[in-house]
Amino acid sequence: MKNLLWCLVVLFTASSCVTYFSPPVETAKSRTGETSHHSSQLQELPEAAEPIVVAVYNFKDQTGQYKSVEAGSSFSTAVPQGLTSMLIKTLEDSQWFLPIERENLSNLLNERNIIRQTRTEYEPNSGNQLAPLLYAGVLIEGGIVSYDSNIRTGGYGARYFGVGGGTQYREDRITIYLRAVSTSTGRILKNVNVSKTILSQAIEASLFRYVAIERLMEAETGITKNEPVQLAVQDAIEKAVYSLIVEGLEDKLWRSKDGVETETVLINDYKEAKEEELKRGLYGRERIKNTDDAQVSLRLGVPTLMDDITESSSGFSAGFSYHYKLNDYFTAVGDLNMTQLTATRVKRNYLQPRLGINIQFSPYDKLAPYVYGGGSYMANLSGQLNGDSNVAKSDALGFHYGAGLQYVINEDISVSLFMENTHTNADDIDGNVFGNINDRFYNMGIQIKYRLGKKRNYDALQ
Repeated sequence: MKNLLWCLVVLFTASSCVTYFSPPVETAKSRTGETSHHSSQLQELPEAAEPIVVAVYNFKDQTGQYKSVEAGSSFSTAVPQGLTSMLIKTLEDSQWFLPIERENLSNLLNERNIIRQTRTEYEPNSGNQLAPLLYAGVLIEGGIVSYDSNIRTGGYGARYFGVGGGTQYREDRITIYLRAVSTSTGRILKNVNVSKTILSQAIEASLFRYVAIERLMEAETGITKNEPVQLAVQDAIEKAVYSLIVEGLEDKLWRSKDGVETETVLINDYKEAKEEELKRGLYGRERIKNTDDAQVSLRLGVPTLMDDITESSSGFSAGFSYHYKLNDYFTAVGDLNMTQLTATRVKRNYLQPRLGINIQFSPYDKLAPYVYGGGSYMANLSGQLNGDSNVAKSDALGFHYGAGLQYVINEDISVSLFMENTHTNADDIDGNVFGNINDRFYNMGIQIKYRLGKKRNYDALQ
């Protein structure tokens, strides 16, 4: 009965996974082009006062980058080669520009010559003349200037007795520059640049183990997801065209029908979004705007005594700390803690002043790990507190080390979770001297920091 139940569980899980992933089993019909993240943003722009006639001669891949493969070489380019067509479509969709054909201008001129010669030969007296070609007031130039492969790679995995799984990811990055040039003066009216990451992910799980003598069970499954490069390039081009329009409004290069009030709201929203992007840096992590010279903090923890013979239980600790920044990564820390250590028939209270160094790995990230260590003096207060002169005054020296994870709530307050270990030079912390290993205790808890001192601008540190 138990085996049957396990089989039903496995079958239900497998059927759920198949339904969830829905792997393709049939050919799909053609569909219209997909939209990107910025397609709707581009379409929601206010209507232009007058569409601008623009010409795009050649918007191309300037990187010369080929697709990266695990083995061998590839002659396929990393990005699409029809970039001019993608840019013209985006300019047209924005309804702010009226693009004219210039990429294959020779074909257009040849066709006009054919029409003109045919009419001259067969309709000499018709008087039908070809309409003049439109000329552009603005040239759109630029291209993809960078394709960076594997700017971030990584993964997670575990395996135990033949059962395990893992995940991997890889991130590439493209950069686009786009500029508007006046055809009457040659002046560059506006120049913008946009970067876009391209994400690839893989998840796999496998089973390999003997379920009986000479009976081997083996199973594996997995799924990969690769962001289409074409959609990533389209998204970057649409973002670049959007930036070109809004920054042109800011510089009064063109106008919208909705007037100055709508333009001001659009420009302010664009600036706020741009500032938010700048805060996050290259890898998209939110950055701290300001750093500070000093901090004070409140620490609350749950210490657990590790001794030779007694059965330990959790105690309580509380204290205050002062943090002085030596540089971006190292901070000197002074603590004053009240620590209560408990064990079987033992409860000791210690006043614990400490000095140490805190090492911050990512000082400008909102969520960042850190490590620390230092020395301390442990003054036993149990005898004085209990009024019992028979209680041994077991003061001790110690050194501590630990690690934590800090989250910055705002420019003034941050919260940390920490775990630390303290080794002492005494064996009677628990009131017993036994064995050849000195007593120690570990502590885990929470720390709330408040920023003090002179604030330094984050942008200046870059």
